[in-house]
Amino acid sequence: MKLHDVTRAPNPRRARIFIAEKGLPMPELVQLDLAAMQHREPAYAGLNPWMGTPALELDDGTVIAESVAICRYFEEMQPAPALFGTGARERALVEMWNRRLEMGLYTNIAQTFRHTSPHMAQREVPQVPAWGEANRARALEQMVLIDRHLADGRPFICGDSFSIADITGGVSLDFARVPRIAIPPELVHLARWHAALAARPAWAA
Repeated sequence: MKLHDVTRAPNPRRARIFIAEKGLPMPELVQLDLAAMQHREPAYAGLNPWMGTPALELDDGTVIAESVAICRYFEEMQPAPALFGTGARERALVEMWNRRLEMGLYTNIAQTFRHTSPHMAQREVPQVPAWGEANRARALEQMVLIDRHLADGRPFICGDSFSIADITGGVSLDFARVPRIAIPPELVHLARWHAALAARPAWAA
């Protein structure tokens, strides 16, 4: 089993943290150099024509792309600890929050990076700086909403249980440093949650 990986990229990191939280052995990591455009070379594009990362290559040749799909594979292979929730109510809440954090927080941070970073100018064509700045504002709005949600002191996004939603949110906040989107100092609940996630052993995966 091989995980085609990019060490610093947020989506591959989501998969690695998920695997580590499961207590599973890490698949063989095959590193791709995005700056060298290795994800667009025929060897990788033949495995994943969408050319995104990560991609999990199973021993039978099956290729599973998209980080959440990879996480679901490992959830099915080893259900405990349940990182997608247990029971109808909890699974629905985890799905809801993971979607909110992925589409609201992560996507806005990623769009800020892609449209404002000089390093992305040749890969994001056309690069629209005004769109990047609009997404910066949206990312900050999302942080405010998440901070309010965490104001009751809950340890994790969905209450007392750590889930993939926490991984998505925490990795998003880590990635926000790249386009220089800082957690505003008044968002103390968001900062407390983020710090607790960063202290988890799996966060180093």
